[in-house]
Parts: sequence; C-alpha cells; structure tokens
Amino acid sequence: MDIERRSGCPINLTMEVLGDRWSLVVIRDMMFGNRRHFRDLLTRSEERIASNILAARLKRLVALGLISRQDDPSHAQKAIYSLTEPAIRLVPVLAMIGAWGRAHLPVSEDLSIRARLLEEGGQPMWDAFMEELRVMHVGDPVAGAGGAHPSAVLARLTAAYEGLRDRQAKA
Repeated sequence: MDIERRSGCPINLTMEVLGDRWSLVVIRDMMFGNRRHFRDLLTRSEERIASNILAARLKRLVALGLISRQDDPSHAQKAIYSLTEPAIRLVPVLAMIGAWGRAHLPVSEDLSIRARLLEEGGQPMWDAFMEELRVMHVGDPVAGAGGAHPSAVLARLTAAYEGLRDRQAKA
C-alpha cells in the first residue's frame, strides 16, 4: 500500500487513504448502490464526479487494495469493480459518519434515510450487510455485479429510499 506516512497514527494513516474528496463517495456508491461499472459510478451519483477524477480514484483505490478490478466477461471494454474486505469493513464507519451527518448537518430526508436505518439497525445490521457484501463482491463478483446475489439489507435500504422519493414526488 503506497500511502504518505506523516506518522504512525492510525487516524492520520486512515485519512491518508480515505480523506480525499471522492474516495468514500465511490466506496459508498459501490456499497449502497451496487454500482460496479465505471459508467454507473459516473452517471448515477448525486455528486456528479468528473470522469478523469473517477478514473484516478478507481485506480488509486485498486492500488490501495480497497477495491478490485476485473474484466467483465459480457463486454470486452468493460471492467467490474468490487469491494475488497478492507472496504467492506468500512460499513460501521460509514454508518457512524452518516449518523453524525444526520445529527449535525442539514441533510435531506431522502438521502439520509439509509443512514437512519443503519444507525437504528446497529451492529447486527452492519454485520449482516458485511456478510452479504462479501458474497456479492468477494465470493462471486461477476454474478454479484449482475444482481445474482441479492442483499436483504441493501434491498431494505433501497426500498426505504425509493419509497420516500416516491412520496416526495407525489407531494
């Protein structure tokens, strides 16, 4: 892992890996949106990352061992990106970042519903989600990218988000 080592402090080193503007957003979209192809990551994110920045972040996250890249057997010019175990173990961290954001920042209801459910579900939900992510991303990444290994936790989070969006659209 090629990271700058200003000190051996675990917080500093973690920030060297994850502290840029886009890395956690890319991991979030892979984790909570099962976005596994470059095009999906580029076009389906609320934050509209630039293509050159996305390419650089994907390359860096692969080099750091947080995600893996493999050729997509369905298309010669596509790659499938998958979370690795170190990224999967970020579920509790992302849940706590979401909980902090909900408590202290002006978040939108629809984009914070997943954070609320993760906060309420606590460690049991996080553990279940991590197990499901391992199947989808590590155990069978090609089929996982195609939706062959559904996640009950992800389905619940997505249904809550989509239900809230539908209610907002009708209002």
